[in-house]
Amino acid sequence: MTDKLKLAVDAFRDKLVRAEEKRPPRKLGGMLADDTDPEPLYTPLDAEATSYLEDLGFPGEEPFTRGVQPNMYRGRYWTMRQYAGFGTAAATNKRYHFLLDKGQTGLSVAFDLPTQIGYDSDHTMSRGEIGKVGVAIDSIEDVETLFDGIPLDKVTTSMTINSTASILLGMYIAVAKRRGIEAKALGGTVQNDILKEYIARGTYIYPPTPSMRLVTDIFRYCGDNVPRWNTISISGYHMREAGCDAIQEVAFTIADGLEYVKAAVDMGLDVDRFGSRLSFFFNCHSNFLEEIAKFRAARRLWARLMKDRFGATSPKAMSMRFHTQTAGCSLTAQQPLNNVVRVTLQAMAAALGGTQSLHTNSFDEALALPTEQAVRVALRTQQVIAHESGVADFVDALGGSYAIEALTNRIEDRAVDYIRRIDEIGGMVQAIEAGFVQKEIQNTAYAYQLDVEKKRKIVVGVNKFQEDESTRPDVLRVNEEVGREQVQRLQAFRARRDAQKHAAAIKTLEDAASTPDAPVFERILDAVEADATIGEISDVLRKVFGEYKGAPLI
Repeated sequence: MTDKLKLAVDAFRDKLVRAEEKRPPRKLGGMLADDTDPEPLYTPLDAEATSYLEDLGFPGEEPFTRGVQPNMYRGRYWTMRQYAGFGTAAATNKRYHFLLDKGQTGLSVAFDLPTQIGYDSDHTMSRGEIGKVGVAIDSIEDVETLFDGIPLDKVTTSMTINSTASILLGMYIAVAKRRGIEAKALGGTVQNDILKEYIARGTYIYPPTPSMRLVTDIFRYCGDNVPRWNTISISGYHMREAGCDAIQEVAFTIADGLEYVKAAVDMGLDVDRFGSRLSFFFNCHSNFLEEIAKFRAARRLWARLMKDRFGATSPKAMSMRFHTQTAGCSLTAQQPLNNVVRVTLQAMAAALGGTQSLHTNSFDEALALPTEQAVRVALRTQQVIAHESGVADFVDALGGSYAIEALTNRIEDRAVDYIRRIDEIGGMVQAIEAGFVQKEIQNTAYAYQLDVEKKRKIVVGVNKFQEDESTRPDVLRVNEEVGREQVQRLQAFRARRDAQKHAAAIKTLEDAASTPDAPVFERILDAVEADATIGEISDVLRKVFGEYKGAPLI
């Protein structure tokens, strides 16, 4: 059969060559991540190295290529989230209630830049940034306002926060406690992925070693006290936004994950126990089939590495659960309504790729923070896909496609090559400190931009099919008065607190941070409950750990 098939394929390819001599192929729009064009036709020969039981298996079973649940969305749709946060806690709380009323099933919190890097709103470094790219949070009272009227034991919350993740999680737990909700009833995710901050975003505070200590301390605490909480969201999203391709996104995300697992195992944690609460966060671009294959390759590679490197035996520890967000960097300020189409395409790829949670970007996000109208359209996009398209009725509907399986194998093989190179450097921390990962992303981003400028890559409305656009849609802007009001609330909060209790908690936290291997999260939680602010807790840790200034590019 194979020999007969090869002869038939060769004959067809000869026919294809003759056809393309008469009608040369148009410029292809779906160039693959490794800078090659897709094959004109895929056949069983392109996937002949794939063993169904070893490489694909069944959904919900190792190696999880086909999904992490046996029945996937036939049992429950993915969690529909809209990332939201701007201005004050009260304004953001209003947006959360709006989204929940429209059918959203999970909250996803965006924090402003001062909150992300551990400065209170009255710090000089916060000027001009309060509430601009997310909600301003200084104290436990802000978190109470942020989630006012929202049942924390019934709604899952994802918090996109890294350097100050321990503090924000501590505040969330403390607010639940004030409401009489036990920590074990809380469900959600804290991003807590500091390595990608050194690579792509830059909102780090401390050097890698003490930062990793804070990450794994959350693993330890939540394993004992908040068992339903996902203790990390290992994020390829931001690296993709910085310019990496689909192969690099898989490789670098998994390499970060391996570093976290190694650190946790080294401190004595059980891989099967903490591994079951690891989650991931991926981007989804518009190259439809490659993105679907990317998700499948990532699941398979993670399962194999968890088993082979760390001896994981629990299916939950080996299964990669992930959140997906459509590609913010693909959105254009030109002809912004075109972004509705881009987001729909990307969201469909995420669903067919088997995501557990999904955020769809709003069409106006290339211009400003999304308006309510744009957010509603983004959420309705998910709902139409879920309820009208039929894709949620099938488990891994494209599994077995010759093109999909060939692309899945290709992405996994090239990601393995990258991970091997990172291993040779000494692991992800060493690769980051050497600037290797940053340089690889920088080169890929530069090459992509050249392709756009030279029209080798078409972006509709940007370098082709342009229109004269003299008007722009209404956009949401954060009033500067928000910052002044936030500072006033912060100063009033400090004036009301018990100064002696606050000072004692801060001193205890400093002592714990100064003691190698001592638990830190409990002391952060104590400080939060003693009304210490984000900036004050961060300053204690800055004093003990120091600040990181960045790595050179090689």
